[in-house]
Amino acid sequence: MSAGIDRFDNTLCTALSKRANTSRPFAGFAESFAAAGSIRKSDYERTLGLMKKVGILVGREKTFPDALIRNINERGNGSIVAEYITLGGVRHDAPPLYDLVIDRISHEVPFYRATLKRMALEGSIVINNPFWWSADDKFFNYSLARKLGVAVPRTVLLPQKDYIAGITGESLRNLEFPLDWQGIIDYVRLPAFLKPFDGGGWKNVSKVNTLEELIAEYDQSGTLCMTLQASVEFDQFVRCYCIGQQEVMIMPYDPRKPYLSGEQYINDPNYLAPELATRVVRDVRTLCTALGYDINTVEFAIKDGVPYAIDFMNPAPDAELQSVGEFYHHWVTEAVTNLVFRRLSETAERPRYRWDAFLNPAPVRTEAVATVAEQAGRMVAPKAPKAKKGSTKAAKKDQAKEASG
Repeated sequence: MSAGIDRFDNTLCTALSKRANTSRPFAGFAESFAAAGSIRKSDYERTLGLMKKVGILVGREKTFPDALIRNINERGNGSIVAEYITLGGVRHDAPPLYDLVIDRISHEVPFYRATLKRMALEGSIVINNPFWWSADDKFFNYSLARKLGVAVPRTVLLPQKDYIAGITGESLRNLEFPLDWQGIIDYVRLPAFLKPFDGGGWKNVSKVNTLEELIAEYDQSGTLCMTLQASVEFDQFVRCYCIGQQEVMIMPYDPRKPYLSGEQYINDPNYLAPELATRVVRDVRTLCTALGYDINTVEFAIKDGVPYAIDFMNPAPDAELQSVGEFYHHWVTEAVTNLVFRRLSETAERPRYRWDAFLNPAPVRTEAVATVAEQAGRMVAPKAPKAKKGSTKAAKKDQAKEASG
């Protein structure tokens, strides 16, 4: 790798010196560099600012990333190029290879997450923000939603049932034991859903109808940290794509239907009454803007005209053709393509290498030194010393003598 980079550097310097006085100094750079060795033509072009590169990091999904890459390459016409990322051992000082990365899998692969954080440090745009995604959890989201005025079901965070090796009873002296199970269900009320506080994909989710069922399911949760959330016996249910924190697609959705059955998603633009649809769109934008996710889905269980947000930490939402259907698959592919081009066209700000710079809202000021105006406002003028008795008359006589010469 380093040998290839050295060849690239030498070739670049030689080519620049030869072409500096020509009318088209950059013509043919990519083609001439391609013969230099292991550095690809696209890497030369990106270094020279002739193109921008988009990397796609994925798991098992196929149709959505394929369609996204095809869309970006067709629209980019060589000036913006998308491809699947290939990663091996990652150097801590390696130059950035991508201007923008779409992350679809790092929540399940720690190596990918660590790599994306470093890409962000080097100036790559990463969607979604790997720092916030690492810090986020669903219980925090429910608490945040309430403060933002978005309806959520009553929810309680539960201590883990089991712990990793090395955690003993002394390690848990701050925990209440036994738990006040009756008080918990009196607040949440049954039926309720027991689910991980940071999970997804309806994994490890169970519906409980009695205290006995709750304790039995809880005893099977192992080291997972769980929440107990009131069940909303919904009249309607929607899952909403939100792209770029603004573009919203409301999808009628039935979570009771089997995955890939073709019956979960319904294309019905009139599924919600106009006023309810307006509220749902507003709540979706409010949540995604507060959380900073550029790709997300928000799920609402609607009861008696009230949309309760029950899941809105989905930064890698399902977009596969066989799952969501052709209409929604096409919509989300176009929306994410538009997002990529919009983000790449934005003027990049100078990065601030502080944790709070990666979160919303940004701090008002991070400088440790006061400005000149602030320093001037803080200055206190020294008081003149008090004159001693009799000294005033003596001073006046001295002044008179000096004046008379």
